[in-house]
Amino acid sequence: MTGTSTTGSKNRDWGQRLFVLLQYCLPKYALTALVYRLTRIRHVAFKNWIIRQFVKLYDVAIDEVAGEVPDDFACFNDFFIRELAPGERQLTSDSRAVACPVDGTVSQAGRLQAGTILQAKGHNYTLKSLLATDVEDARQFADGVFATLYLAPYNYHRVHAPLDGTLVSLHYVPGTLFSVNQATATHIPELFARNERLVCRFETAAGPMLLVFVGALNVGSISTPWTGEIRPRHRGLVESLPIDQSAAGSRVKMGDLLGWFNMGSTVIVVLPDAEWHDSLRPGNTVRMGESIGTLPSGDA
Repeated sequence: MTGTSTTGSKNRDWGQRLFVLLQYCLPKYALTALVYRLTRIRHVAFKNWIIRQFVKLYDVAIDEVAGEVPDDFACFNDFFIRELAPGERQLTSDSRAVACPVDGTVSQAGRLQAGTILQAKGHNYTLKSLLATDVEDARQFADGVFATLYLAPYNYHRVHAPLDGTLVSLHYVPGTLFSVNQATATHIPELFARNERLVCRFETAAGPMLLVFVGALNVGSISTPWTGEIRPRHRGLVESLPIDQSAAGSRVKMGDLLGWFNMGSTVIVVLPDAEWHDSLRPGNTVRMGESIGTLPSGDA
């Protein structure tokens, strides 16, 4: 039994390594651009077929969806960034809670060690490299906490505010587009600091808060109420994006919509301090709105 288990583990590891090696060779931006176009085809028969196939393949819970599937969606991407039916998620009522911003799976969560974040066993990366902005921003969270949450294809893909706060800055960081599943997190060093990302910085009653949208292979774009759609850009300088106050005010309440991925990816939340719940362990699933941690006394 042990021998069979060991052989299966080795086969999985080799499979993961091959998957990762393939991504170094793939034309990631060309593939992502192709997926972008395909997912926006509005031909009724095509979009209905691809939505039905996707629902069947990933066993999507369509009873949670606002609208009739597939008829109420103009294209596959509209379905992918679907809203939930009223009452499908309950927002925590604990005034000291940190609300989960997404539906997803915990990749890692814990405390920063000398400004570094755990990516996977044997792999760390620095908060400074993730932010790629002012060093002072990273110093404010040097001894803070982080939670890395992976959104699988079947998940609800809208991102919500973990706390009440004020949006103070948006920075787009160009990068590559590796997949961000467990295989790549295990085998690609500094994965989240290499991929493209949108860094959102908030001021809250508990101090500053970072929420980072991490792009990935086949993520055609990232959208927020303040920026509209942001398409992937491999090269260039970090860009400070204007906050469009006409589209949405900079004040947000816990649970408010912050944006969405047009196809799946990862969100990273960083706070100066919090006590994560025991349920926030790698591999565990989480749902938007539930409490994933508690702020220090006096910060609520």
